[in-house]
Amino acid sequence: MAKTTTAHLLDVAELLEGAQQYLPANKLAVIEEAYQFAVAAHNGQYRQSGEPYVQHPLHVAKIIAELQLDAATIEAALLHDVQEDCEITNQEIAKRFDPEVAKLVEGVTKLGRVPWQTPETRIGDEEIQAENLRKMFLAMAEDLRVVIIKLADRLHNMRTLDALSSEDQVRIARETMEIYGPMAGRLGIWDIKWQLEDLAFRHLEPEHYKQIAKMLDVTRAAREKYLAQVEEILRDELAKHDVQAEVTGRAKHIYSIHEKVHRYTEQGRSVDEIYDLLAIRITVNSVADCYNALGVVHGLWRPISGTFDDYVANPKESMYQSLHTSVWCLGARPLEVQIRTHEMHYVAEYGVAAHWRYKEGRKQDERYQERLAWLRQLLEWQREMAGATEFVESVKTDIFQDQVFVYTPKGEIKELPSGATPIDFAYRIHTDLGHRCVGAKVNGRLVSLNSQLQNGDQVEIIPAKSERGPSRDWLNPNVGYVHTNHAREKIRQWFRRQERAENIVKGKEMLDKGLRRLGISLSSCQNDLLQAFRCQELEELLVALGSGEISMHQVSVKLAAPLQSSADAATTPSQIGARLSFVGDVQVLGTGGLLTRFGNCCNPAPGDPISGYVTRGYGVTIHRKDCYNVMHTPDPERIVDVEWGRRSKTYPADVRIEALDRVGLLRDISTVVAAERVNMVGVHTQEQGDGTISLSVTLEITGMEQFSRLLDRLEAVHSVMSVSRHPSAQDGL
Repeated sequence: MAKTTTAHLLDVAELLEGAQQYLPANKLAVIEEAYQFAVAAHNGQYRQSGEPYVQHPLHVAKIIAELQLDAATIEAALLHDVQEDCEITNQEIAKRFDPEVAKLVEGVTKLGRVPWQTPETRIGDEEIQAENLRKMFLAMAEDLRVVIIKLADRLHNMRTLDALSSEDQVRIARETMEIYGPMAGRLGIWDIKWQLEDLAFRHLEPEHYKQIAKMLDVTRAAREKYLAQVEEILRDELAKHDVQAEVTGRAKHIYSIHEKVHRYTEQGRSVDEIYDLLAIRITVNSVADCYNALGVVHGLWRPISGTFDDYVANPKESMYQSLHTSVWCLGARPLEVQIRTHEMHYVAEYGVAAHWRYKEGRKQDERYQERLAWLRQLLEWQREMAGATEFVESVKTDIFQDQVFVYTPKGEIKELPSGATPIDFAYRIHTDLGHRCVGAKVNGRLVSLNSQLQNGDQVEIIPAKSERGPSRDWLNPNVGYVHTNHAREKIRQWFRRQERAENIVKGKEMLDKGLRRLGISLSSCQNDLLQAFRCQELEELLVALGSGEISMHQVSVKLAAPLQSSADAATTPSQIGARLSFVGDVQVLGTGGLLTRFGNCCNPAPGDPISGYVTRGYGVTIHRKDCYNVMHTPDPERIVDVEWGRRSKTYPADVRIEALDRVGLLRDISTVVAAERVNMVGVHTQEQGDGTISLSVTLEITGMEQFSRLLDRLEAVHSVMSVSRHPSAQDGL
């Protein structure tokens, strides 16, 4: 390996220069001693970039010093690799340095042995990898400094990732994006979070990264000129109102822009609606000045409705505080403004790391433990969760997602992930309250149990008077009753405690209903389902369905899987000599140049087993394999083998809906269909004379997974009694 590098070679003097800004002189001497020990231990070792290995712990220690952590953490950063790479025992470190330093080094060493489970890893390893991740998350609760050192370690590794193979770059970048970036955000260390995400994004999606970077570069001069003009106006106006403030333009990070553009595109909204591509930060001396500055901003420019957030009065549990508002600024351009005090700004950049800023004989942050209540929640969950995989999923969905803050009737603040429902809230309060939940009031009004909670909502749960358990419908992801994995696992635990026989009966009802609704027979898919869910027999699958371990949505997804596998599969040996021709969205074996159409008698959709029927003058008609017309044709020799192709297209699917007749029924059904971005091309209604109505609806769907999800949501519409797939019989073969 060539000993060449383009990386910045750091000198210990730069580290000490940064540390002396906030640490006493006697601490600097110990830090230099730790550096000399690391130099000796790593002597003769080099990184893949070619630089001396000691450069890595030196850079990590510099990042820690920039966060202004205590001397022990800087020493541990310098020594964090000597135990594993240099065979130096923890006892020797404790003897040579403070035992606190040795404990931190040992914690980082253990975390260094934790691999991350990527989607490509073998499924059989999931439980092992999840158990390792559980240990890493729990290390956060024991001493956060261990995880902060690990984040600094990862940041320097990401900065020097180009020295590794492309395969390793993608693996490490994905691990960074899925675990370390969200972890830095949850700890409030945004200065590290955005760097990790931008660096990971550059390796995971290089083309998108370059596009956004180029866009920012092209507009940089105009953007800087515009912001300079805005800053000048704000400074003058703030001075007129006797508000001392620093006004600076705030750079948007490449990955955050990408996320926002992607989210807006999915919602069918224009990129022009992104209100914080241009941003200003106002830093003031006091909380009162924050609100005075807000009044100045709103006095200058008109606020954009729905964009104000007060994290000063309602701080996030990561300790973040700031006022956020967006206004129509000069030239009717949207501008985001953040207003905070100097101390709030420091905490916003460095999160929980700011706590150690005051440990060297300065004031203590009395609210530190209060602000880390989510870590205590972490410890509670790990005791309650049945398995490591469930625990890790809870952390990823319930801790690492964007949060909303809601109130109990007594005024207590509860933090939940964005998208949480009243049921999630009930289980967060107490497991028994979740089991007995029959209704909810939000801000004094009755709401449906799958309503999404918003910041500032006051939530009151209405419990059943008698003992009862949760509904199995709550576990259906298509209906949206439960968002957090914590609540979902509590519900599953309840059903696991029920009698096996009851679960088998309920599971059979669910499977029969779901397959009947999709128009699929159990005999045609039983073996595939048992293999997909690793069940030895049907009864095992039914128990899993009845207890909520498996949902019908998951079954539908598995049934749709053959679409992709058939499209990707190579020709089998038995097909040697046959010619594949790509016609529309179907591959026809053995023939080419034929027209194709889909049979109106069964309306096959991607994922359905299909056959082709050679029709005189019309080419090949595509039918479902269980179509009556195909199975009873007098000319079986005209049936040809066909497979679904790769291209995306919509397909007609007929649905029969039985419901109680009421005003607004068709409107509500149309709203559900439109929300799924499905086109409804035909509706036929028939009154039954007994207060009920039958609707035959033709939908244009993209595949079985979407179809199953839509059927679930239609069945949840008020007054709807049943929803099922209903093949039409307009013509034959």
